[in-house]
Amino acid sequence: MFYIKKFNNLNYYLSKQFYKLFNNNFIENLSYKDYTLFERKTNYTMACKNIYIYPFKHRPMKRIFDILFSLFILCVFSPVYLIISLLILITSDGSIFYLSYRIGRGGKVIKCIKFRTMFKQSENILLKLLNQDPVLKKEWGLFQKLKKDPRITAIGKFLRKTSLDELPQFINVLKGDLSIVGPRPFALIGEKENFHLEIKKYLKDKTQKILSVRPGITGLWQVSGRSEITIDERLKLEEEYIDKQSFFLDLYLICKTIPKIFFPTGAY
Repeated sequence: MFYIKKFNNLNYYLSKQFYKLFNNNFIENLSYKDYTLFERKTNYTMACKNIYIYPFKHRPMKRIFDILFSLFILCVFSPVYLIISLLILITSDGSIFYLSYRIGRGGKVIKCIKFRTMFKQSENILLKLLNQDPVLKKEWGLFQKLKKDPRITAIGKFLRKTSLDELPQFINVLKGDLSIVGPRPFALIGEKENFHLEIKKYLKDKTQKILSVRPGITGLWQVSGRSEITIDERLKLEEEYIDKQSFFLDLYLICKTIPKIFFPTGAY
């Protein structure tokens, strides 16, 4: 962990993975109120431009809430977990859960746990589709989703529309990979070794800012149109959340998310 110099009596931190992601002694566009200096524990001072660091003072309260809320959901919805698991086993071959490789805070690759909504070898099917069909490739580039996705099972369509496929991600929250509310974690497609290039292609100049916070299960993107929103529109919403984030904003977004489960719009 890098130690950031004190500003306005607050400590700021930067993860080793985050520093490694940009592999640079001069880091640009990484900013919180235009603070311009930070130093490692070795007292090595680096010049920075537009540093964006999530303020440390908000993290303890957010983390405590994440843990308590996740434990509550996992306990209360345990019968739902059981029913969904049985439906998945009955309707298609394969495991109950699916590990989706995503980009976490600081550029770390995380394994998001989801109920399986696709057939076996879905990633290979996707890569083949994108290589063969330029229209689908363009759609994936705009939304990082396909409206008519042939990989999805019958029960998977229902789970995705209601977002129930994401219930197991509360386990990721307990592990510290995700938060309840935050930017949507970007999917990792292709070789994991080349994900830095893949993620920079989508996030562009917003890479450092969006990866400075822990991604979430829900957020502004999920309550503002979801799959109907383009990548560029989604990035603007993610930036807006990071700039305005607070405990009360998180509560507001959680309350806005609940009706989306029962009256889903923009999900596929």
